[in-house]
Amino acid sequence: QVQLVESGGGLVQPGGSLRLFCAASGPIFSINAMVWYRQVPGKELELVASITSGGAPNYGDSGKGRFTISRDTTKDTVTVYLQMNSIKSEDTAVYYCTADHWGARYWGKGTLVTVSS
Repeated sequence: QVQLVESGGGLVQPGGSLRLFCAASGPIFSINAMVWYRQVPGKELELVASITSGGAPNYGDSGKGRFTISRDTTKDTVTVYLQMNSIKSEDTAVYYCTADHWGARYWGKGTLVTVSS
């Protein structure tokens, strides 16, 4: 079973930058797409960005132009990054990482990003 751990969230000022990390472990060799979602309490889950096993990125409306997704694979782990620039107050949310593996989607527990001056 794939396990995902997100990190890198925290308090950031508007206009600042933050880098989120998602470390995947387990049977990583068959992980396909990995996706960053975010959710504000009381609102629907929103796709931020995704990346294929080959490294091709795709962005949701919230991630276009300001965020960059990337992926790094080692022998034992796959790490997906979300570089967030020009952060806005509306970026405040819990950010979740997912991994697709043999038809199943695995989720991390999320990391909270709070944007405040």
